[in-house]
Amino acid sequence: MTPRDPEDGIRELLHELCVDLGFCLPPHEQQRLREAPPADADSFADAVFAAEGMNPGHHTRLWHQVRERIDRRLHG
Repeated sequence: MTPRDPEDGIRELLHELCVDLGFCLPPHEQQRLREAPPADADSFADAVFAAEGMNPGHHTRLWHQVRERIDRRLHG
């Protein structure tokens, strides 16, 4: 069995965030997250919000939804 490329998992996660929650990041931001993904779900959610130019403190409920999706993908 061939080991799965971690970038594929990030690509799938970013696609899910776009389709399901509307976080459709520009290609250069997607590439940056694929090449150097943040180590934990909180940091990854913060990076997604930063890439969208959004303040997570103003969108707490949405941030938790994004974080939950990320955590599920990273650990699950």
